[in-house]
Amino acid sequence: MPDVSPDIDLIRSRLLAWYDAHARSLPWRAAVGAPRTEPYRVWLSEVMLQQTTVPHATPYFHAFTTRWPTVSDLAAAEDAEVMGAWAGLGYYARARNLLACARAVAAEHGGVFPDTEAALLALPGVGAYTAAAVASIAFDRAANVVDGNVERVMARLFAVETPVPAARPELRRLAGLFVTDERPGDWAQALMDLGATVCRPKSPSCGTCPVASECLGLASGDPARFPMKAKKADRPHRRGIAYVLVDDQGRVAVETRPEKGLLGGMLGLPTSDWAIDERAAAALMEADWREAGAVEHVFTHFSLTLTVMTARIDGDDRYRWMPIEAARAALPTVFAKALDRASAPDLFG
Repeated sequence: MPDVSPDIDLIRSRLLAWYDAHARSLPWRAAVGAPRTEPYRVWLSEVMLQQTTVPHATPYFHAFTTRWPTVSDLAAAEDAEVMGAWAGLGYYARARNLLACARAVAAEHGGVFPDTEAALLALPGVGAYTAAAVASIAFDRAANVVDGNVERVMARLFAVETPVPAARPELRRLAGLFVTDERPGDWAQALMDLGATVCRPKSPSCGTCPVASECLGLASGDPARFPMKAKKADRPHRRGIAYVLVDDQGRVAVETRPEKGLLGGMLGLPTSDWAIDERAAAALMEADWREAGAVEHVFTHFSLTLTVMTARIDGDDRYRWMPIEAARAALPTVFAKALDRASAPDLFG
């Protein structure tokens, strides 16, 4: 590998020219040369994209911006409406933070997002990445926007040998070398596009990369080994029971989960604790319980097996009762899986 450093100015020039010709068309992005995207749309898309892909986030973005076209509209929405619309995007704390931020912008800033990174960072639920992304993309401020795509590009350009996550401060520093007052919003999006379409996690398309000549990772002969990865700890496994109660009108019992904790504030099925062996759990109530099998779900920090127990009862004031199809549409994925398992043919006779 040559003992040289990548040419910062050359990389900037080539990558911006590539972006002008190859920028992705995204529903939350203004075309190259067009007026900048409205800050609400930038902020909403960045929050949605933090833990999911563009294809998965796109229909949610369209649904949100159709239903709540401005940040003030979102701020006025009921919590349950937003939580239901968010179902399937995961990390439901982000939905609660989304509402908190929207309400702060509406109440404290007259429905107008502040235009500096520092002021954006002061909003509830807005972290360093989102503040930098909105400042750069919506307001063309010089901000160091570093996501996973940018980390990967930097790790390969500079052949960073330190594994992530320990390498992240260095990768951020390297990304900061490229930040200037010249087209900072386009620069941030160009880096993201390069990482998403060319400098991919697996099988990078180095033959089409506009900055391949400056890439020390490519010069090493094995660019795909960057960024180096630390050995992952084993993901713990938990078990529990999901209870599917159906009344004589064919409605299913749901409840609002506690605000704090996993899936906080979301609708859910009644469940046992998820840290125990499901066979040790006491029955939810006296009923003619039937076992409908089990479902598997993987969260970021643990995997889960939920045994699905079903019963018909006359009703219970502790729960909210919803038609099964409406419940399936409103529940987070893990509970929708359990409801699907319980809805097997002839289960309730």
